Amino acid sequence: MTQVKFFRKNRGFYCVECDGHTSYGAEGEDIVCAALSSIVQTAVLGIFQVAGINAAFERDDGRGYLKITVPDDISDARRHDANVILDTLYLGVSDLSGGYSDFIELEVL
Repeated sequence: MTQVKFFRKNRGFYCVECDGHTSYGAEGEDIVCAALSSIVQTAVLGIFQVAGINAAFERDDGRGYLKITVPDDISDARRHDANVILDTLYLGVSDLSGGYSDFIELEVL
């Protein structure tokens, strides 16, 4: 199971952490893992390349771990962009976990 945690402060989500493999299917054929990975990695690209935010980033493919943290000291415009990207990511993960709750655990902290 993959645990996905969204961390929220008063200005919106500031951190997303994914840990573990979904184990829906065999490695290389796991459609749930592929879907989750695609939406999370697209959001990460959006934070770095579209919003231009130098976020803290950790990744361990073997463990199935990814964490991105948006810094506090960014402009209001960049904060807005980060909020749009992370809110959209949350909607995607929420929808996916709704259909595959045995394989994705979603938490908001």
